[in-house]
Amino acid sequence: MASTLLLTVAVTRGLPTGEAGVFFAVTSLFLLSTTVGQLGTNTGLVYFLSRARSLGLPHAISSLFRIATRPVLVVAVAMAVGLFVMAPRVSELINADHVQQSTGYLRTAAFFIPLSALETVALAGTRGMGTMRPNVVTEQILRPSLQLLLVGLSVLLVGGRGLSLAWAFAYLPAAVLAYGYWKKVASKARVQAIAVPGAPDAVAAEPGRRDFWRFTAPRAAASVAQMAMQRLDIVLVAALAGAVPAALYTAATRFLVVGQMGQRAISLAVQPRIGGALAVNDIPLAKELYRVCTSWLMLVTWPTYLTFVFFGQRLLALFGRDYSAGHDVLLLLSTVMLFATGCGMVDMVLNMAGRTSWNVMNVGLSLGVQIGVDLWLIPKHGIAGAAIGWAAGIVLANLVPLLQIAMVFGLHPFGRTTLVTTAVTMSCFAAVPTVVIAFLGTGWWSLVVSLAIGGSLYAAALWRFRSVLHLTELAGIRRRRR
Repeated sequence: MASTLLLTVAVTRGLPTGEAGVFFAVTSLFLLSTTVGQLGTNTGLVYFLSRARSLGLPHAISSLFRIATRPVLVVAVAMAVGLFVMAPRVSELINADHVQQSTGYLRTAAFFIPLSALETVALAGTRGMGTMRPNVVTEQILRPSLQLLLVGLSVLLVGGRGLSLAWAFAYLPAAVLAYGYWKKVASKARVQAIAVPGAPDAVAAEPGRRDFWRFTAPRAAASVAQMAMQRLDIVLVAALAGAVPAALYTAATRFLVVGQMGQRAISLAVQPRIGGALAVNDIPLAKELYRVCTSWLMLVTWPTYLTFVFFGQRLLALFGRDYSAGHDVLLLLSTVMLFATGCGMVDMVLNMAGRTSWNVMNVGLSLGVQIGVDLWLIPKHGIAGAAIGWAAGIVLANLVPLLQIAMVFGLHPFGRTTLVTTAVTMSCFAAVPTVVIAFLGTGWWSLVVSLAIGGSLYAAALWRFRSVLHLTELAGIRRRRR
């Protein structure tokens, strides 16, 4: 996620604002397309493979992966062909002032849609098998680092001409590595199943194609809607306001990616555990996991979002002088993300409880509100209108499922751990900056002093409350993984 932020800095610093906006609009459309092509299997595989492991069905592993992979690759190839053919018309809609450049970007990126689909399915399979290492190595380290390197070289050597190829090429080695990881994990699981005396013969109990897609199909729509909530507004800003505002909006919202880095890591790690607990109807364990992981999520993300709230305008200067216009966008969305992360991983809990149809309705409602507000406000208010639309969508996307899981399963993230977490983070990263800014203003020295004092107090508080916050268990999980 840090590589994504640095990549944005490289593009905004190395290209004119208009060309940067074209690139951001095209990559957002690419990510939307690949999400559609995944057909929801990134969650479906985790759900069924984690259940297969918990219920003692080792023989279902290979068949589940085949059921997921074949339709995904067919759809991905079809989408790649369609995007290549329709690239000029799509460019006229989203980048009317830069049609030729946008068309070239889209046609180059189209070739890599199937590779992105293969990478996503393979990594979902490894997560379902209970290991996070392949996802971390491939998705968190290799691909974003390679994209940063290639895009940086492209900007320095040839400007914007090879930018799309430099960005999309990283999906090739990532897909190869992810599939290799899956083959290794699946082969190891089959060997262990054969080696265990008296292992259950679960062939007859394997989930079938109909079972898999009945669960996964609603999740496909939810995945598309969730990605649309994050990326569609960039495309809409480019189409309704122009490439320059799209670049400004992208730069302001990319800071949120830094906050999401820890959120994604915790969510992916706990997803199969909550799925396994709910599979055997262990509600107390699921409740404890939900509360503790929400606390961890707040501990990781709230310091980042609070820093953006107090020093967002100063940090936006990293992108260039013109990008400070995105300050109000960053301030609003950072505040909303404090609320969203405080609700915990509500979507994931719904999915692991098998309520994917509820999830798709929730996300569909949120996306509908967001698009409606965007279409209403962007033509008149530009990026501020897009930020208001996204903020409204985020609030609905978290509040509605929070109420659902509380009423149906009795699960909620609030308790002693989250109360202590709130007190610690607000004291160190809200109260401290408030005092420092009162004496030093909002310059770079104020940021440095605030982080130094707040960070030191934060480390001391985490050590003092390590038992209450279950940080010893988190350390134990990391040691076991090593």
